[in-house]
Amino acid sequence: MLDKYSREINYLRVSITDRCNLHCVYCRPKEGISLQGHEDILRYEEILRVVSLAVRMGLIKVRVTGGEPLVRRRCVEFLAALKKIDGLKDISLTTNGILLEEFAGQMFDAGVRRINVSLDSLDKDKYFRITNGGNLDAVLRGIIHAQEVGFSPIKINTVLIKGFNDNEALEFARLAAEMPFQVRFIELMPMGKTNLRDGEEYMPATELIEKISQTFALEPLKGKKNKSDGPARIYKIKNGQGEIGFINPVSDHFCSTCNRLRLTSDGKLRACLLNEAEVDLKAALRENCSDAELEKLIWDAVLLKPRKHDVVCTDNTMKKCTRIMSEIGG
Repeated sequence: MLDKYSREINYLRVSITDRCNLHCVYCRPKEGISLQGHEDILRYEEILRVVSLAVRMGLIKVRVTGGEPLVRRRCVEFLAALKKIDGLKDISLTTNGILLEEFAGQMFDAGVRRINVSLDSLDKDKYFRITNGGNLDAVLRGIIHAQEVGFSPIKINTVLIKGFNDNEALEFARLAAEMPFQVRFIELMPMGKTNLRDGEEYMPATELIEKISQTFALEPLKGKKNKSDGPARIYKIKNGQGEIGFINPVSDHFCSTCNRLRLTSDGKLRACLLNEAEVDLKAALRENCSDAELEKLIWDAVLLKPRKHDVVCTDNTMKKCTRIMSEIGG
C-alpha cells in the first residue's frame, strides 16, 4: 500500500484493549480515565478480519499492543490465530512485563518470537512511583524468562522524563552492554490527559546520546534488516552484547519513512499517532460490511496519513493529542 506521499504502508499496530494493570504517569493516570466496555472494543474475529484483508493489500507486520495486551482474556489464542494468516511475516507484542513470566512460554508456543518490554526505571522505588504500584522484580523475572524461552530480540522501551529517569541512562546502557537486549530510549510525547506538566519533562534524545557516549563507545548500525523496520536509530555498544536505540518523534521527525497504521481498541484506524484523523472500522464491521467496503475504509485511512505530524508548534510549545496513549496503542 502506497500513501499519497509514496510511502509504503506495511505495518499495523493493533491495540486489543485500553485496560492495563499499571497506571504510568505519562500514559494513563488513575484519575479521569473511563475504560471501554466489552462491546466498545473490537472482537478478536473482527480484528482478524481486518488484518487478513490488510495483508492482501500489502501488510506484512503486526504488533499487538494495549493498554496491556496480556490482561485481555484469550490473548494467546488470538496470537496463535494471527500466526495462521497467510502472508503475515512478522508478529510481535509490546508488554509492560508484569505478566510476562506467566505468559512468555505460551506466547512462544503460539508463534511469537519478538517482544518489547516497557521499562522506565531500574530503581524499585522509582518504578513503583512512575507506574503507580508496579513491581520491578516481576518485570525483570519476566524478561529473563522470556530470554530463556527463546525470544529474540528482546527490546526494552524506556520513555525519557527529564528530572526523573534521565539520570539512569548509564544504568540502562550498562544493561545493554551486559545482556543481549536492545535498550531503546523514546522521547516523551504529549498524549491526552496525564500527570505530567506540558513540555517541562520533555528531553531531546540528543542530550542522552552525548551523555552515554562519554562512557560507552557507540557504533552506529546502518541499514535495515527488512522494509518493515521501525524508526529507531540503533547503535552497537563496542565490546558489548546488546544495542542501544533512540526514537525521536519530537526532536527529529521520521515521518518521511513512517510505514504504519494503528488500529485502536475501539475500532478506529489511525494513520498517525500524533494526528487526530481516524476512520471508524467498528461501525462498518458491526453492520456486516463487505470486504470491498472494508478495503475502501482502510484505503481512506492510508490516504489520511499526513506528510508529517505537527506536535511542536511554531512557538516551540507542545501540542497535545486528545486521546490517551492506552486508547491508541502507542
